[in-house]
Amino acid sequence: MLNFSGALGAVATVLVATGVLVTPARAVAQRQVIDNDLSRCAPSAGPAVLVDVSGFKGATGKIRVQAYPATRSAWLESGAWIDRIDVPVQASNGRMKFCLPLPAPGRYGIAVRHDRNGNGKTDLREDGGGFSNNPKASIFNLGKPSVDKAAITVGNAPTSISITLQYF
Repeated sequence: MLNFSGALGAVATVLVATGVLVTPARAVAQRQVIDNDLSRCAPSAGPAVLVDVSGFKGATGKIRVQAYPATRSAWLESGAWIDRIDVPVQASNGRMKFCLPLPAPGRYGIAVRHDRNGNGKTDLREDGGGFSNNPKASIFNLGKPSVDKAAITVGNAPTSISITLQYF
């Protein structure tokens, strides 16, 4: 019988060094812009977050939904997100649903931004946003709640959450 543990260990080291998370369920590259495929949140699909976003102030512009590791060093840091969905707003009844697959069970935070004019910039007087657990955002914290207020726990199956957009 051949022993592949050395070769597999070397492959795992290369994958980790190149930014690929390896889990028994699946391998996922970090920082992927993905399609909003709701079938990825089927009951047997593995770790994921099904996000129901409501409270849109108009059906214009773009919406961005991002998953972050729920750590102080990664939460809302530029480039630290895991998966991101960027799509035009098509809010039916003021709501949209998104599925963010995750690399493994654990603690994550979800951030949503409604770029009302679609210019790709955050316009504090126009754009809205929200976070997992719906912490109150204010101008004093620049709309960025602590990771402790936004962290959710995701198991081996999709977790459903609701986020209500807030506008200043």
